[in-house]
Amino acid sequence: MKSKRYMIINGDDFGFSQGVNQGIIQAHTHGILTSTSLMVTGDTFEEAVGLAKQHPDLAVGLHLVLGCGQSVLSSAQIPHLVDQQDRFLDNPAQAGWRYYFNGAARQELHWEIEAQLQKFQETGLSLSHVDGHLHHHANPAVLKILMDLAPKYQIPVVRLPSEELSYTLKVDARGWLSKGLGWSVFRLLRRYGEQVLSGQGVRYAERVYGLLQSGAVTETYLLGLIPQIQADVVEVYAHPAIAYPHEPTNGPEGSGERELAALLSQPVRAQLLANGFQLTHYPELMASARF
Repeated sequence: MKSKRYMIINGDDFGFSQGVNQGIIQAHTHGILTSTSLMVTGDTFEEAVGLAKQHPDLAVGLHLVLGCGQSVLSSAQIPHLVDQQDRFLDNPAQAGWRYYFNGAARQELHWEIEAQLQKFQETGLSLSHVDGHLHHHANPAVLKILMDLAPKYQIPVVRLPSEELSYTLKVDARGWLSKGLGWSVFRLLRRYGEQVLSGQGVRYAERVYGLLQSGAVTETYLLGLIPQIQADVVEVYAHPAIAYPHEPTNGPEGSGERELAALLSQPVRAQLLANGFQLTHYPELMASARF
């Protein structure tokens, strides 16, 4: 008998802007999105929390912000992490090296990560999972802090990107070199992360898709990807959004609308069903002991 298959469809950057918030809610109420990740320092954080409470079937996790965004704590408290406007570095590689090698920065990271977990806790929402903006949470220095805090904040699941390079290139070979480099780096981070999370009893999906196709999780991509997937517990994440005038965007021009269209697509929903996937989210899987 073939085992059951489960698919989590997550929308990142909840709280980034009104357009992102509305895109995520539309993808949830009219499409296949089951889960989202909340930026507690986002410009529309409070609106996002209100929307989440209006849609209790939407699972909500923490989208940890340690780059390209604002901190909870002030620059006076974490001077090695943010500038005078309380903004983290925009360069992911520069930030990553600082977090790994700078002892003062790591101490401040602990304070800031806990502050973001506390701010999420104060919303009253149940914590579905933790992931990170630009995947800074996969940095070994950051992941260690998260695991130190996991018992206190009852972190149930952490995203560990894991996808087959060949699957993506078969659908979209553009940028193959950068995709290959990204795949190589995150393959190593996944191996490390599996050991760390398993030691703490924190769960992670078999496969997580979206990293190699960031900004281009389109209908064409999903229709080509889904039939190739062999794993049974899978997360796909995207960045659905509606473009509003005078609002910042969280991806390439037009990408939010294209990704929203993919999550509203009836052919994509049919493809999931045809391949035996049941739409779900992490709290539902944990409660049913199927994960």
